[in-house]
Amino acid sequence: MRHFAHLAPAVRGRLFSREPVPFDRSSGTEVLALALGATLYMPGTRPRLADDLRRAAARGAVSAVLCLEDAVDDDEVAAAEENVVAHLRDLAADTAPLTFVRVRRPEQITAIAARLAGRAPALTGFVLPKFTELTGAAYLEALTAAPAGHGPWYGMPVLESADVIHRESRDAELLAVRRLVDKYPGTVLAVRVGATDLAAAYGLRRTRGLTVYDVRVVAEAITAIVNVFARADGTGRIVTGPVWEHFGGTGRLFKPQLRQSPFDVLNATGLRRELISADLDGLLREVLLDQANGLTGKTVIHPTHVPVVHALMVVSAEEFADARDVLATRAHGGVRASAYGNKMNESKPHRAWAERTLRRAEVFGVAAEGVGAVDLLIAGSAP
Repeated sequence: MRHFAHLAPAVRGRLFSREPVPFDRSSGTEVLALALGATLYMPGTRPRLADDLRRAAARGAVSAVLCLEDAVDDDEVAAAEENVVAHLRDLAADTAPLTFVRVRRPEQITAIAARLAGRAPALTGFVLPKFTELTGAAYLEALTAAPAGHGPWYGMPVLESADVIHRESRDAELLAVRRLVDKYPGTVLAVRVGATDLAAAYGLRRTRGLTVYDVRVVAEAITAIVNVFARADGTGRIVTGPVWEHFGGTGRLFKPQLRQSPFDVLNATGLRRELISADLDGLLREVLLDQANGLTGKTVIHPTHVPVVHALMVVSAEEFADARDVLATRAHGGVRASAYGNKMNESKPHRAWAERTLRRAEVFGVAAEGVGAVDLLIAGSAP
């Protein structure tokens, strides 16, 4: 699989100077974690899960989660588990996203893996909710002990407990979780942020007119998570952006956050209206803030969110040129003006950014000169 494979070759040729490279489950944790992109969540109770996953893949989704936890009523868990198992058996890897199951208990990993070992090539691993120092070991032990499928099972812990957001316990908890995760090399694919549960610890919920970074108590927790888990010193991991939980538009209090001129130039005013009416301008802003704060990818709940996230994951021609310039400069020092004449590129402080940018360029591609996010949104949102 690869990103933007759902677009026609001629369209990709116009949009990219370097197209995204293919990858599969054997590509390793560094590539797969980065390639997750917009991870589409679905309740495990949906009656046509296999078809829904195929449609999502056909529209550009590369990763998905089938939820047996908060998205499912307590009295429907057993039926949802049966439903998930039945549909995963009917799902070929080449027609589906990388698929994960969000469980409630460690024992579910053992049970589901045993029923699907060798029979669910699309199943890539499990999402581990409410992950803490106390609960995490049981999840990771179940993951490593479970019968193997088409390769090892990967886990994605979700940091969403009260200990993560309460100031007096936050640092100790995050450091303890990092030590625990480090004991299972090659098992944890990415760390996910559960902003909804973190906000719930204070009875909060962000409205569609605000980003998660406007909810300061949650933003502070995200900062701490990035500080501990996403360092650029060789110990860091991919930390994914929290869920964007809105779809469909209602009355707005604030002005739209999308400039009109980039859409006018491309005769795409209709797309701008659609993005605004669905409040996807808020999603665009939050993804940019995720990236600025060290997060990669995003949890989403609607297929229309996927092209928005992926459009902003593509490396621009300017970013690519700057990254290569930085890495071409001697590692022990030096500075040069950007080829675009609008910034300086320093070899030491910008090197980690440049290396990360080139890794993203491999997975999501490099936009052609003059191609921007609006061009990618137009192509990705086409029926």
